[in-house]
Amino acid sequence: MLKELVIKNRSYRRFDEAFPIDTGTLRDLIDLTRLTPSGANLQPLKYILSNEHKDNAIIFEHLAWAGYLKEFTGPEPGERPSAYIIILHDTDISKDTGCDQGIAAQTILLGAAEKNLGGCMIGSIKRKLLRRDLKIDDRYEILLVVALGKPAEKVLIEDVRDGDIRYWRDNNGGHHVPKRSLEEIILPLKRD
Repeated sequence: MLKELVIKNRSYRRFDEAFPIDTGTLRDLIDLTRLTPSGANLQPLKYILSNEHKDNAIIFEHLAWAGYLKEFTGPEPGERPSAYIIILHDTDISKDTGCDQGIAAQTILLGAAEKNLGGCMIGSIKRKLLRRDLKIDDRYEILLVVALGKPAEKVLIEDVRDGDIRYWRDNNGGHHVPKRSLEEIILPLKRD
């Protein structure tokens, strides 16, 4: 059921790094994105897949994790993602991507959840350094990195309290994510 996948699809930041994700699984996730809507059907997104430890280490260096958790600089060795998907914009195809990368990243993460994997959509990227170290051609704009692996943490959804939407960790390592209520996010339709 879709709602169960959406609930299971959390932003995980700790993984069982020893659990491998093969290239076929990554290709399957990208194949899902190939079938999603694209503005004007331009399909300007391209992807770099990584599931080798050496390449993953390079990508990891250029990411920032969990902005609200100042003491958390990212997962420790052994808890890092087993794979990454870098989402790129091919600027030879279009000037912008609209919301295509959001659709693609969510599709990747829902597909991962269906396979009992988890991930985290990361936009805080040292793009110039990542481009240099992975020799990414200038025609490709780096949009997002999706980290993937077997989750090694529990993410708990809870109601927003006192307007505070910041996620936090408890003493047992549980990751708490406050969500606004349905009543707060649906506005009434106003007519003249």
